[in-house]
Parts: sequence; structure tokens; C-alpha cells
Amino acid sequence: MAVRRFKATKDNTITNAFKENLTTRGTGSNMGEADVLEVFSIYGQATTSSGELSRVIIEFDIDTLSASRDDGNIPESGSVNFYLRMFNAEHSSTTPTNFTLTVAAISQSWTEGIGLDMDDYSDAGVSNWISASQGVAWTAQGGDYLTGAADITSSQVFATGVEDLEINVTYQIEEWLNNNTGSYGFGVFLTSSLEDATTSYYTKKFFARDSQYFLKRPVIEARWND
Repeated sequence: MAVRRFKATKDNTITNAFKENLTTRGTGSNMGEADVLEVFSIYGQATTSSGELSRVIIEFDIDTLSASRDDGNIPESGSVNFYLRMFNAEHSSTTPTNFTLTVAAISQSWTEGIGLDMDDYSDAGVSNWISASQGVAWTAQGGDYLTGAADITSSQVFATGVEDLEINVTYQIEEWLNNNTGSYGFGVFLTSSLEDATTSYYTKKFFARDSQYFLKRPVIEARWND
């Protein structure tokens, strides 16, 4: 089997989690240059029914994939599969078990930002939970995603919680390569039922594109029989 990898060009963690005072939410915070990415849901921390969420947004250079196909380095549609791969980052906090992450295509352009603070959410900027870019809000807080077709959205179950993410995103990559939709990357987050659950799933972390561990950075992986 032949494999070719394409690295992420932008990634960020966006959140509506409370800051340390448990009063102010970090909805305007940016973590675009952090070396990890984080997905979680926290229930009942600030009040008995409060909810806090964190999602990942990530983008790849579709022009590079298209050029690679034009040059004959990856096969034509129908002869190649594309996988989104993100690699587990170990940490000292609790890792949830038995949860499902969803991957959905983002439906509008966004800015990565230069924030770093993933603890106190002190680095304000865009993109964030409210805004996709400077002066441009998401239509829905937490990001805008394509959810109209069943095969646009994929998911993966994490039994132990420390698994890597590996999801077939061939349909959406081919849509981007054929210019059928804008290529704005993917959102990665807990399923809606888990985000709304009265149980916390804290916390799942992946290495980001700025990680010092080169082989652990997120990629789109093209695979085909050679």
C-alpha cells in the first residue's frame, strides 16, 4: 500500500469554558499557536447545571493535494482513500473513556490566531468560540459545519480514551478537490448527545501542528494500492 501525507496548515482549540473565576467564559480566547488541541465537555462545574465545551478546528491546503494529483503523485478519485489522522497527547489530567468524536466539514473561512494559553484563556483573539475571523462571527457559536449529508459527517468511538483519531474523510476531500464546497477544514468535537449530557468528558488532547513531535502532527493521509 502506498501512503502520502499532507500536513495541516491551520488548527485551533475554541471553547466556551469558564475561566478560573467560574464566572467569565473564555469565549473570546484563542489558542491557535498552542502545541496541543483539546476536546472536552464539563458538566456542573460553575453551577449544578452549567455546561462547558471545547472543540478543535483544523484545515489543510487542498491546493497542495490537487497539485499532487495533477502531478500523478496520488491517484484519481475512486482509487484513493483519505484519512484524517490526529495523535493522542498524553497529559496529567483525567482522560475520559467510552466517548465518540465527530468530524464535520467547516462551512466558512476562519483565522488561526496566535494565542497560546489553554489554562486561563487569557489570550484573546480570533478564531474563537464566537468569531471565525476578525469582525466575522460564526453563524452559530462554536463554529459552522456542514451537516446536511450523512456521509459528510463521520465519527469514531474512543473506548480507552487514549486512541489516536483516524477517520475516513474521502468524500469530503473529493468534494473539495472538485470545488463542490469551500475547503475550510474540519471541526472535531464530541457528539451532540455527549455535549448535552449530564456527565463530564474531560479531557481529550491531540498534538497540534505546532508540536515539537513532527510525526505526531495532524495530517491528511492518502492511501491506495500501488
